[in-house]
Amino acid sequence: MRPAPLLRIIAFVSLACSLGIAGAADAPRVISVIPVTGPIGPATADFVQRALERAETDGVELVVLQMDTPGGLDTSMRDIVKAVLAARVPVATYVAPGGARAASAGTYILYASPIAAMAPGTNLGAATPVAIGGPGAVPSAPTPPSKDKDADKGEKPANGGKSDEAMSRKQVHDSAAYIRGLAQLHGRNVEWAERAVREAVSLPAQDALAQHVIDVVATDVPDLARKLDGRKVRTAAGERVLATAGATINTVAPDWRTRFLAIITHPSIALILLTVGFYGLVFEVMNPGMVLPGVVGAIAILIGMYALQLLPTNYAGVALVLLGLSFIVAEAFVPAYGSLGIGGVIAFVVGAMMLIESDVPGFGVPGSLFAVLAITSLLFLFGIAAAAMKARRRPVVTGREQMIGSHGTVVDGADGEGWVRVHSELWRARSTHPLASGQTVRVTSKEGLVLTVVPTHTET
Repeated sequence: MRPAPLLRIIAFVSLACSLGIAGAADAPRVISVIPVTGPIGPATADFVQRALERAETDGVELVVLQMDTPGGLDTSMRDIVKAVLAARVPVATYVAPGGARAASAGTYILYASPIAAMAPGTNLGAATPVAIGGPGAVPSAPTPPSKDKDADKGEKPANGGKSDEAMSRKQVHDSAAYIRGLAQLHGRNVEWAERAVREAVSLPAQDALAQHVIDVVATDVPDLARKLDGRKVRTAAGERVLATAGATINTVAPDWRTRFLAIITHPSIALILLTVGFYGLVFEVMNPGMVLPGVVGAIAILIGMYALQLLPTNYAGVALVLLGLSFIVAEAFVPAYGSLGIGGVIAFVVGAMMLIESDVPGFGVPGSLFAVLAITSLLFLFGIAAAAMKARRRPVVTGREQMIGSHGTVVDGADGEGWVRVHSELWRARSTHPLASGQTVRVTSKEGLVLTVVPTHTET
């Protein structure tokens, strides 16, 4: 066998391998930008988690969480932090554009990221928890003791105040330890991180860079990509050297699932869904066979309950809302002279005020919604009462009472007995007066299927 064919095969395989390696080297590098704007809630956490998973599958070079947030729910923030720490691709949190902020929960996420960046004119900090109690809510900072000696001579706080202060201190200490651990993980300014929690301090971008709170200040994402090129980054899969210069930048838009979750997990929408669902089921019970109110009510109440279990919900508030709606409906069936209805409106409003245990911006129920729903419930109550009064004044059209006083015509008469036609129906009739065919009579009583009648001429 001549060696020429073998040499050709070896050369062909070598050329194919070279082309494959060159193709892999020339494969376009992609930076995936995930916008995180507005209050951080369950929808934001779900969106970021799924976007990070997709980025790992697609093998992107870098994921950028472009952030502008006033803060958010503690549980949602921690879900995002866990996803960032477990990511197998490099993640950079970038506070942008100019004028944006990473306040409260946003500061924790920025500290958790392997790369922390800001645009000029942005700020971060004010990470002190802002609400007391409630699952998933962030507590308020404890009030520092007064230095005024005269103030100490006043009344001592009640036991409840001491309990609230103790709980607040515990939660603030927990938050401080949490962000301190994130700062140590990436070698950032630990002291300032703790001050951001305990003292609610904030920093602009240049000061944050000078104090080693962040790693980079960049004007936009392309500028960030140029400045991060060649940087060594630690991920859950190990260290990687970034090659971001000239990379393609793709912005991930929220899909229908994220938009749907963002709508239903707003406390106002969840409360409206709960109310509409309850009334829908009530209308279906009051009018069996209508189907549509029952279908809409069942779907609305299930979506509303799903949304509430994602939010920091006070279940005593949920119980009061449902109790209030039940009282309003019961007013239509029980002669309570308005006490059930008014009590129901009061219970509904108080329950709605207690419903969400968080002072995080964007996750409260506005007072205007309380007023609108309370007025709607009152109108519903008055509408039921008006319909009942109208039905009471309406003349009777069926039954025994309707027959008394009705007029008819004798069809077959005899001495005191015969057949009469009343309302186009034939009835057996008896009378103390003789009855003659064609005579007009009036019904005075009814016993079973026999009418007692009197001739109309005898009444004059």
